[in-house]
Amino acid sequence: MTLAVPSAILVDILRAAGEPTRLRLLLLLAQAEYNVKDLTQILGQSQPRLSRHLKLLADAGLIVRFQEGSAVYYRLSDRSPNARLFAPLLDALDKCDTQFARDLARADALREEKTRAAQAYFEIHADAWDKIRSFHAPEEAVEAAMLSAMGKGPFQYLVDLGTGTGRILELFAESAETLTGYDINREMLAHARARLDAGGVGNAQVRLGDIANLGIQDGNADAVVIHQVLHFLDDPAAAIAEAARLLKPSGRLLIADFAAHDLEEMRENYAHRRLGFEQETVEVWMRQNGMRCTHYQAIRPPFESDGKLTVSLWLGVKALQLVQNTDDHAGNEDNEELAAEG
Repeated sequence: MTLAVPSAILVDILRAAGEPTRLRLLLLLAQAEYNVKDLTQILGQSQPRLSRHLKLLADAGLIVRFQEGSAVYYRLSDRSPNARLFAPLLDALDKCDTQFARDLARADALREEKTRAAQAYFEIHADAWDKIRSFHAPEEAVEAAMLSAMGKGPFQYLVDLGTGTGRILELFAESAETLTGYDINREMLAHARARLDAGGVGNAQVRLGDIANLGIQDGNADAVVIHQVLHFLDDPAAAIAEAARLLKPSGRLLIADFAAHDLEEMRENYAHRRLGFEQETVEVWMRQNGMRCTHYQAIRPPFESDGKLTVSLWLGVKALQLVQNTDDHAGNEDNEELAAEG
């Protein structure tokens, strides 16, 4: 469909983009997201100069900015009409142009450097991750069950709460148009960002945030995933409430976590706050937030293994209309009927 664009807006877009450095910035930010420090390394220009260029591009609606601790990251906007209008011109640029090719080569070198740094951090903690994985069903079995439970979609927007390494974003990348992972650990975000870049997952992004209080708009997500996160939280119910708030009516919440167990060493050695969850406990939390659990699955370790932990999957569907639930254990028939329609 052809867009009808007022001439004043078109002039603003062309004026913002029609400068060599800003065009170079747009090309880079179309490939990945960068902070100002990254961009100074790639383009070889001062931070104040690039900050002015970035502000002009943001004011024109061509790029978006977001805070991650003390750093500010930028990326090409995927929602702004102005950015969508400019995208065909950006696609038409000759990527073999000497200047652009040099910028992209430097960006690749920087990503490789960040990947090595993130991997080094991850390897320090790898023994703990490997030990925990040895306790339960193979990740391949859990991931296959998650994909089956969630369904193929397609989902317009999927959110991963407590994204960690970014693996869940990678897993669901083909099922969603856009994905965002939130985590409170900056080092893990660095690893996730490097992993997604290395894997060519261009429709996913990661953000710093408290998954129990993200401060973003209600009802934006078609699907939310909480994978092996709840057992680290003092208040798991708050994370489920936040997930429900983010979901659209009929949206899906997929939770993967340990079933209730008695391995105290998980608490003592691996900072687990909860020793897994009973099936009914999570289903009650879902009902309290206007969702009906439509699927539950217990994935047990192979009999021949030394594993002792069962991984549970819960799939909740948000009701089309929230009806006050006064009986936490019995649920609410109205909510269940509404959710079933989704």
